[in-house]
Amino acid sequence: MADALDELKARLADYAALDALASLLVWDQRTMMPAAGFMHRGRHMALLERLGHEKLTDPEVGRLLDGLEPRLESLDADSWDAAIIRTARRDYRKAVQVPAELRSEMVRAASEAAPVWLEAKATSNFDIFLPVLERNVELRHRYVDCFEKQDEPYDILLDDFEPDMKTAEVRRIFDEIKPELVRLIDDLREREVDDSFLTGDFAIDEQVALDYEVVDLFGHRPNSWRIDPTEHPFAAGAGIDDIRITTHYYRDQLKSLFSTMHEYGHGVYAHQLPREYAQLPVGQHASLGIHESQSRLWENLVGRGLPFWRFFYPRLQARFPEQFGGIDLERFYAAVNKAQPSLIRIDADEVTYGMHVILRFELEQDIVNGRVELRDLPHVWNERMREYLGVDVPDDAHGVLQDTHWASGLIGYFATYLLGSVMSVQIWEKVLDDVPDLEDQIERGEFGALRQWLGEHVHAHGRKFSPQETLERATGSRIDAKPYLAYLRAKYGAGVAA
Repeated sequence: MADALDELKARLADYAALDALASLLVWDQRTMMPAAGFMHRGRHMALLERLGHEKLTDPEVGRLLDGLEPRLESLDADSWDAAIIRTARRDYRKAVQVPAELRSEMVRAASEAAPVWLEAKATSNFDIFLPVLERNVELRHRYVDCFEKQDEPYDILLDDFEPDMKTAEVRRIFDEIKPELVRLIDDLREREVDDSFLTGDFAIDEQVALDYEVVDLFGHRPNSWRIDPTEHPFAAGAGIDDIRITTHYYRDQLKSLFSTMHEYGHGVYAHQLPREYAQLPVGQHASLGIHESQSRLWENLVGRGLPFWRFFYPRLQARFPEQFGGIDLERFYAAVNKAQPSLIRIDADEVTYGMHVILRFELEQDIVNGRVELRDLPHVWNERMREYLGVDVPDDAHGVLQDTHWASGLIGYFATYLLGSVMSVQIWEKVLDDVPDLEDQIERGEFGALRQWLGEHVHAHGRKFSPQETLERATGSRIDAKPYLAYLRAKYGAGVAA
């Protein structure tokens, strides 16, 4: 007779494989697929979602979990077998409350909304996007209604991305951060930093080569990564040896370099998940906030750090001599760390980025709670951008249409960006404690110790522990905004200097 745990693992592996296939189809749609294929892709995605949902919610899975409950009580709580049962139980109990038809419709709607969003953004026409946004929001309301009433409806959506965290807790953290950011932004608003040389003529083929150089320098196993262009950068793949990151190229700027470093952080997390369990849900990432802590760490704490540029700037000058040959390191470092309010979240500096996220977090709650009419979103967005960042939004492409998340139905996601930024500093400080010469290593172009530390203390745990327990085991504390705010004050309070 088959062991119940082995049978459960087999069923979970099939479910996870279907999820990986769906990830590949999303990647293809956003990088390779002919634009006219979106209706076909919507059907494909809906089918995979339904099959995966039925696999996870099969009554036999419930019977297996019930039968394994006594074994769970006898297992070491830190064992992988215990974690497999715990995560499966959590996923099953949540999934069985949602009809398969609704899950399928949500995925199909998101897939079909993608090309509409692209057209709306390209033409800066919110009216084109409004009907698909209304559909996605209505589906999310139906999804929320599947569950028992929570403290706030947004809790249910947030839990999909940051398990076990409540809206009130996020609000408390952001309320601690917001006034500090407002003060810093006011102090920095009039500070003059010359970054004119960051705009110029940067050949796309040279940018592509530069991105691969950085990814190879940071490190990965051979024959397991690729980089592709897309409208809105993201990371995807089908497993720990199939990592697909994306970026967006601009002929007149080098934004793709920092985007690539950001997506490398996501990619290396997926790359270093526990191989023995990577085919199971327990072997996936702990949360989107933990995921974002990795991308923000590589983009900002490494990629915008002086030790990195002491090593890498001569390489950049050699690749783009006309643009940077006459610019010294001090000027370049100040320019890439210039803090000034701007329109686009993914291009924002470390200081103003948090206000972009807080705006979206607050606005999503207004959407979910019916406090704002969807047709009024451009106006409300523009008002808050003026209030929070002091910038005037010229059009919807640079405002409410800039992000792909609402087209993708990812309501509840945005908070994880700032939560991840906060946690990235906690993790970075712990790495520095454990690897005292880390910055010297980075200045020599050596990243193995950092990659190994993150692999051992964060990546290798997968979903074995809750997100906050994962953070606590890695750093000694749960999420705490104080190190993040201290980092920003130390770096930007007196001006960035090389």
